[in-house]
Amino acid sequence: MANQLPQERSPGSEGSFGLLRVAIIFAVTFWIYWPALHGDFVWDDGWYLATNPLMIDRDGLWKFWFHPGSWVEYYPIQETVQWLQWQLWGDATLGYHLTNVLLHILNALLVWRLLTKFRLKYAWLGGLIFAVHPVQVESVAYISELKNTLSLPFFLLAMCRWIDFEEHQRDKDYYVALVLFLTGMLCKITMAPFPAVMLLYAWWKRGRIQWIDFKRTVPFGIISVVLGLTTIWAGDTYRAFGHEQPEIIPMGGFLYRLDGVGLISTVYLARFFLPLDVMLVYPQWRVNPHALIEYVPWLIFGGGIYWLWKKRQNWGKHVLLGLGFFLLNLAPFLGFIPVSYMSFTWVMDHLLYLPIVGLIGLIIAGIGDFQRRFPTDRPYLMGAAMIMIALMALESRAFANLFINEETLWSYVLQRNPHVWLAHHDLGCNLMAQKRYAEALPHFEKVVQMNPNFADGHYNLGIALGKLDRTEEARQEYQKALQINPQDEKAYINLGDILFQEGRAEEAIQLYKHAVALIPNLALVHYNLGNALMHSGQLPEAIQELKTAVTLAPGLAQAHENLGAALAQSGDISAAIGQFQMAIQINPYYVVAHSNLGLAYAQTGRIPEAMEQFQQVLAIEPKNTNARESLLKLQTYQRDSSPAKK
Repeated sequence: MANQLPQERSPGSEGSFGLLRVAIIFAVTFWIYWPALHGDFVWDDGWYLATNPLMIDRDGLWKFWFHPGSWVEYYPIQETVQWLQWQLWGDATLGYHLTNVLLHILNALLVWRLLTKFRLKYAWLGGLIFAVHPVQVESVAYISELKNTLSLPFFLLAMCRWIDFEEHQRDKDYYVALVLFLTGMLCKITMAPFPAVMLLYAWWKRGRIQWIDFKRTVPFGIISVVLGLTTIWAGDTYRAFGHEQPEIIPMGGFLYRLDGVGLISTVYLARFFLPLDVMLVYPQWRVNPHALIEYVPWLIFGGGIYWLWKKRQNWGKHVLLGLGFFLLNLAPFLGFIPVSYMSFTWVMDHLLYLPIVGLIGLIIAGIGDFQRRFPTDRPYLMGAAMIMIALMALESRAFANLFINEETLWSYVLQRNPHVWLAHHDLGCNLMAQKRYAEALPHFEKVVQMNPNFADGHYNLGIALGKLDRTEEARQEYQKALQINPQDEKAYINLGDILFQEGRAEEAIQLYKHAVALIPNLALVHYNLGNALMHSGQLPEAIQELKTAVTLAPGLAQAHENLGAALAQSGDISAAIGQFQMAIQINPYYVVAHSNLGLAYAQTGRIPEAMEQFQQVLAIEPKNTNARESLLKLQTYQRDSSPAKK
C-alpha cells in the first residue's frame, strides 16, 4: 500500500467538470431539500430575522460592520446578506431556503474541485457525498445556518488557492488565499483553524514543517485571532447589554473536559460513518470523569494515531491528513471550550458541515486505492457506493421534511428524545403563538422541572397560566423568573400587568419603572407605565410616558388613544382631539377612539362632528348601547337648541 495516493494523483485523472455530473448534484440536492423549501422559520430563525431590531434599523448595516456588540455575533458579511434577504423577502421563507440550497450545491462542487487538487480519481463522488450526507441537512434546511453555507465557499476556495501557491509559488495565489480566508472569517469564525490546516498540509506535502511554513501562516493567524476575539467580545457585550440570562453549561474541571472530548469526538465520527436517526438535538449524556471506561476513546485514538505515525512514510500520512483536517476544524467544539448549545446537548450536526470534508477525502482516496489494487471489482465497489449514497439521500430527505414547521420539528425531537428541555420550551412557545395555551402548558411545566434555573421557562409558564386564568400561579412564575434573572424586563412587564389588572396600580408602576430602566426604547413598557400612572391620578407623568410611547411607536393606536384620554383629563381637549384622530387614522375600527373623539367634540360644541363619531361606532358595533345613548342625547340637544325650536 506504500505510496498509493501519489500513484493515483496523476494530473488530469479527474478531467473537466462534466455537465451531467453537475446536473446530478443539482437534481439530487433539490430532490432532498424540496420538502423544506416552503418551510416556516424554526428555532432561532425568527430571532435572527423577524424579531431582530437591526433588520429594520436604518443604521442596521452600519452597526453590523462597525458596532460589534450590537448583535450577538460579529459576522458582518453573513449579517449583511441576511439584511438584504429581509428587505427582499421579509417573512416569506422561500428565498432564504433557495439561497441555502444553492450555496450548498456550490459547496458540493467546490468539494469536488478541492479533491481534484489532490488528484483523487473519484473526486466527483466526494462532492456528491457532501451534497447528500444527512448531517448536512441541519445547515441547509435551517435558515439561520446561512453562516455555514455562506462561509464554506471561501474556505474551500482559499484552500484551493493555497494548494496552487504550494505547487507554483505564485505570490498572487498566496494573497488571493489570504483575502478569501478573511472574507470567510467575516461570514463565520469557524474557519479559524485554517492556519493549522495549512501547516498540516505542509507536513503532508514535505514530511516536515519548516520555518518558512510558520512565517507564511502568520497573516492568517493574526486574522484568525483578531476576528475570533472580536466575535467573542461582541457576543459578551450583546448579552450584557441585552440582559440575557447566562447559560448554565455543565462543564467541570480538566478531567471532566478530557473525558468529554474523547466521547464527543467518537460521537461525531459515528455521526459521519453511521448517519442514522438524525435529529436537531441529540440526547445529552452524563459525563462521569471517574469512570475509567469513558477514557477508552482516548486509548483507541492514541493507539490509532501512533500506528498511523509509524506508517507516515506511505499511506499513514494520507490518513493523518484527512483525520487531522476533520479534528482541527472540529476542535473548538469538542468540549474543552464551553459553547452555549452545551447547556442542552453535546453535539450538533451543523458543526460537521466543514470538518467532514476531510473524512470524505479519506473515503474517496480509499475507493480509488481499492479500485487500483482490485480493478476487476470496480463495478461492485461503485455499485455499493451508489447504494450507500441513495440511502443517505433518502435519510436526508426525510429529515429535511421535518423543517416544514416548528411543531413538526420539535414533536419529532421529543418522540426520539423526550428529555430535551429546549424542545419542550420551543414547542410550547409555538403552541402558545397559536393560542393553544392548554397544550403549551404541560411543555412549560416540563421545562421548569428539567431546568429549574431557566428564567424564560418560568416566564413562558407564567404566560400560559395567565391565559388560562390561573393568575396567582402565573404571578409566582414571574416572580421565580425575576429571582433567577433580575434583568428580565419581560417578567417585570407581565407581573406589572397582573398587579394593574388587580387594581394595584402603585405596585405595577414600580415594576414598569424597573422595565423602563432595563429597556428604555420599548414603546410597550412606556405605554403600560403611562396607563398605570393615569389610573393613579398622576397625569403629568402619564402624559410624558405616553408621549414617549407614541414617539417610539407612531403606529401604536392604543398609545395615541390613551394619550388623548390623559390629555382630555388634564383639560387639553384640543391636543386630545388630535391624538384620537391619529388613533382612528391608524385603526379606523377603533371603537374607543371614536367614542372618546365624539365626547371631545361634544365638549367643544362641535355637535355634528360628535354625532358622526357615535354613528361610526354604531356602524362598527350596532349593539353599542353607550354610543346609542350618547347619539340620542346629542340629537335631543341639537333639536332643543335649534333656532326653529326657539
